[in-house]
This record gives sequence, C-alpha cells and structure tokens, in this order.
Amino acid sequence: MLAIILAAGKSTRMMPLTATRPKALLPILEKPIIAYHLDALAALPSVEQVVIVVGYLGSMIQERIGERYGRLPIQYVTQTEPRGTGDALRRCVDFFTERVLVLNGDDLFGPEDIAAVASETSAALTQMVEDPRAYGVFDLDDKGRIIGVHEKPEVLAPRCANIGVYCLQRSIQKFLETLTPSPRGELELTAALAEYVREVPTLAVHMWQYWLPMTYPWHLLDANGFMLDRLAHAEVHGEVSPHTEITGKVHIGVGTRVRAGVVIEGPVYIGEHCEVGPNCYLRAGTVLGSYCKVGHGCEVKNSVFFRSAKAPHLNYVGDSILGEGVNLGCGTVIANFRHDGGNHPVLVNGVRIDSGRRKLGAFLGDGVHTGINTSIYPGRMLWPHVTTAPGSVVKHNLTG
Repeated sequence: MLAIILAAGKSTRMMPLTATRPKALLPILEKPIIAYHLDALAALPSVEQVVIVVGYLGSMIQERIGERYGRLPIQYVTQTEPRGTGDALRRCVDFFTERVLVLNGDDLFGPEDIAAVASETSAALTQMVEDPRAYGVFDLDDKGRIIGVHEKPEVLAPRCANIGVYCLQRSIQKFLETLTPSPRGELELTAALAEYVREVPTLAVHMWQYWLPMTYPWHLLDANGFMLDRLAHAEVHGEVSPHTEITGKVHIGVGTRVRAGVVIEGPVYIGEHCEVGPNCYLRAGTVLGSYCKVGHGCEVKNSVFFRSAKAPHLNYVGDSILGEGVNLGCGTVIANFRHDGGNHPVLVNGVRIDSGRRKLGAFLGDGVHTGINTSIYPGRMLWPHVTTAPGSVVKHNLTG
C-alpha cells in the first residue's frame, strides 16, 4: 500500500509560527507533526512507501525527513501553486497502488485510528462534532457507509466530521482528473470524494483514540499538553541540583543542567542541553526544546519554547509559544488573563477569532528579541525577528 501525506499548505492561520517553517514541522515535544504520521505509518506492515506532497517551504521537510524514515522509502511531490488538496493528490497518481492511504499532514491522529482506516478496502475516519461549521461532513446510511460529502455546512447540528484520513481505491484517480475549481478557486479533494462514494462503498470509521486539529497557534499548546499527559513516566538524564524540587512527571534531556532553587511541577518536558535556574519556577504544561534557557527569577506556565528560546531573568511566560531563538529581555512579562475573566479574542488574518481560552498569552515568531521591561498583552502575535524597545507595551500584533 502507498501512503500519501498532504503537507503543501502555507497555513496562514498558524502565523507567525509558520512564517519560517511549514506547519508539518511544528514541534510537539520537540518532534515535528509529520514525524508522528510517519511513526504511525511505519508501524503498518501494509504500508510499503510514502509520498509527501510539499509546497510552501517544502525543502525544509525534505531536509528534515530525508529519503527514508526507518524502513519506509520516502518520495516527494511538489505542488508548485496552492491549488487545493485535490490537485495535491492528483499529482501523486503515478505512484498509486490498488489502495492508497491519504492523510492530511497538519493535524494529529491516533495511530490505531489510522490503522483502522488502512485495514478497510475503502474507508474514511470520522468523528461526531457538535458544531460542524468548521469542517467537512459525511452523510451516512444505516450501515455506516458514506453516501455524501459536504464542505462546512451552515446549520448548527451534530454531524460526522471529515477528519482527513482516507483509504481509497485506485479509481479515485478518474474523479481527481475531472475536478473543476471550487468557489474558492481550488481543486478540492472533498469534491472528488463526493463523486467517489457514489460509486465505491466506503465505510465511515469512527475515531476512538484521538484527533487534534491544528488550525490556530493555541492549538499547538493543546497538542503539546495532550502529549505531555501521555508521558509514561519521569525520565531524568541531565544534571539536577539536590536543591531542586520536582513533582509529577518530568522529562529532562541529556546535557541539561537544573540548578539550585528550581521548582518543577509536572508534567513538564525539558529537552537536551538546556539551562534551568537558579531560582525559577516551571509549572505544569511547560515544554522546553533543546538548548533553551530559563534563568533566575523566571516563571513559566503551560508554554512551549522552541529550540534555543530564552527567558534569561525575571520573566513571566504563561500560556504562550516562543519560537526558535527568541530572547526575552530582563523583566519581560506576557499577560495571559483578562480583567473580566472572559475568553481571549485573537486577530488572525484580520479577523477576530474567539480562542475559547480564558488563559492565553502571546505567540512570538523565530528570533524575536524584547527589550527590558517589555509588557505584552494577551493573544498578541510578534512576527519573526521583531524587536521591542525597553519599556514597550505591546497592545497590537507586530508584523515587523
């Protein structure tokens, strides 16, 4: 069986984190999203080859993954223009086998759920959702087979969401070849599926493990928190001062040094070659990539630091994401709670989105440097390599 991972999109709703990398390379406990897919595929004996469709910053995926992933040979197909998921899959037809396993490359799926879809002749993964307006949905018959596919219905009522994992027969090819542009000007895979299920009996496989949609930056916080909770046990490989207090499940990587006066409340993940302390506080949900630093007098809560990000001294970071190489000036504080206790709205592509979160900090792209005593309002975004002057108050998104 051939497996295809669709990973060509630009993912503008994930900015500023995707300004410098494709979404498929966003880290969850330091491992990129696409590696979770590849791990699941490598565990399936029926999968013999993987094709990854790349586009936006696709060379980064090729460099990171290479030509093999464990036992699996990897091929790459480039979608030169963002013409939709149907176009992306159509570019892979020369590799098609009798059955093809197709995965959206930018959400997380349970490995057992992927395996369940792959075990069927023709199937798709689905989950009942209360509000289907953000998803494609399936119509099912009384035998659990898919008889219709629709994009983002307007009616608020429970429906079976199209999650984005499919096992398709080779005959999908003819429906891909006759696709016409949607109202968005794209060739949509869902349009081909709508024709395909009329001809090929296709089972709806109901998700029972997990599905983590990755649409907005705060969803990366959710995904890291979810995987943190799944840590089997504490693993300490670095150097930890006897004057450190550790409770809960905590992973500490090789070469990391945790100095005196540090308090860590798990679950917490700390990568390799980090510097932590002295006298700082890492609260539950914190993820530090390798080569990070959290120094004297800092408090970090439920936040993700990409590789080499630093909060060196007297910083508060709550419910935030710091991109690779971020450096917070002394006294930088990221607020994460509204005075009225309400949900935090976030401006995404010029549209105010309700994050659904009462605690939400900021999202700093790679290489952001803040001046001393910078204060950042909740839900704000700073684009890569933005700097702030000493004493700045960041009330709006900073795009450079």
